[in-house]
Amino acid sequence: MAFDWLTGGNTPQFWKNYTSLFDKDESKGARRYVVFDMETTGLDYKEDVILSIGAIGVANNAVEVGDFLEVFIRQEKFTPRSVALADEINETGHEKIVEAEALIQFLTFIKDATLVSHNINLDVEMLNQALKRLDLGRIRNPLMDTNVLYQRWKDLPDEKQLSLDELCNALKVRKSDRHTASGNAYITAIVFLKLKNKLGI
Repeated sequence: MAFDWLTGGNTPQFWKNYTSLFDKDESKGARRYVVFDMETTGLDYKEDVILSIGAIGVANNAVEVGDFLEVFIRQEKFTPRSVALADEINETGHEKIVEAEALIQFLTFIKDATLVSHNINLDVEMLNQALKRLDLGRIRNPLMDTNVLYQRWKDLPDEKQLSLDELCNALKVRKSDRHTASGNAYITAIVFLKLKNKLGI
C-alpha cells in the first residue's frame, strides 16, 4: 500500500528523497523558484485544512509555464467558504485526491527550489500541519515572501501588510483568474519577477 508508513511503517521513500536534497551544499546552475498559492478552509493553520494548491516554476527570470502543478484535495472539513470552493471545483470537473497524495506530488514537484508566496508564513504552516498529520517533518526549502520584497523595495516598515491585489495595482500586473490557487500562483509569479528585477536579486 502506498501509505504504509501511516500505520507504523518506515519513513516513506518520497520523504527520504525530499530531505536528501538538503544534505548537499553545492548549487548547480541557476536557482529554481516555485511560486505557489493555496485555497484553504480558513486562516487558522492549526484548525483549517488545504483544499487546493497551485504552483509554477520560475527560472532564468521567466515563468516556466510548462513547469506547473495543480492539485485538489478531498477534505472532510467544511465551512461556508470551503463549500463554495468545493462547488467551484466540482463544476470544473477537477479530480480530488487525498491529502497525503497531494503532499507527495507537491514535494516531488518543488524539490529543493526556493518557495515564493504572498504572506508565505501562513501557507508554509498549513503545509507543515498537513505533514505533521502524516508524522513527517517540516518544509526545508528556502522561503521568499512577495510582501516582504515589496516592503524592502518601498522601504516600508515590517508590520505594513499589503494584499496581493494592492501589489498588482502598484506594479501594474493584470489580476486575471484571482479566484483559484493556480491563478493566484501565476499572478504572484509575475509580481515576484517584477520585484526581483527592481531589487536586483
